[in-house]
Amino acid sequence: MAKSAPKNMARLERIVDQLAEAVRVDIEAWGGEPTFRVRGKNFVFTDRPVSRMSVKLPVEEAAAVVATDPGAQPTGYGLGRHGWVSVVVGAADESRWELVEEWVRTSYTLVAPKSLAKIVIAEDEARS
Repeated sequence: MAKSAPKNMARLERIVDQLAEAVRVDIEAWGGEPTFRVRGKNFVFTDRPVSRMSVKLPVEEAAAVVATDPGAQPTGYGLGRHGWVSVVVGAADESRWELVEEWVRTSYTLVAPKSLAKIVIAEDEARS
């Protein structure tokens, strides 16, 4: 697991780097735990090794992910009822990273200002 830690963070940062105005903010009060934000709003919570992460999804999609993914659960602190889901990343294979990227991009579009979210939505529609 230790070997995948820097690799996982680098991969997550590459995904986030594609999103306008997204920044990493390490929360000192949480022992330096990383978050990713757009204009001050969190769209990803994770740990340093990116063994787990929490993202915001549409409530129905979050429920479906929790129901079908054994590594997923509603995020604590009452966030789960608002579509936040915590998922295991760990030693992810390529198909898991595709899901992680989809979840991160979706979370961003739900949190970012509409003008920024529209850019990502248009890119995602062009991909499919």
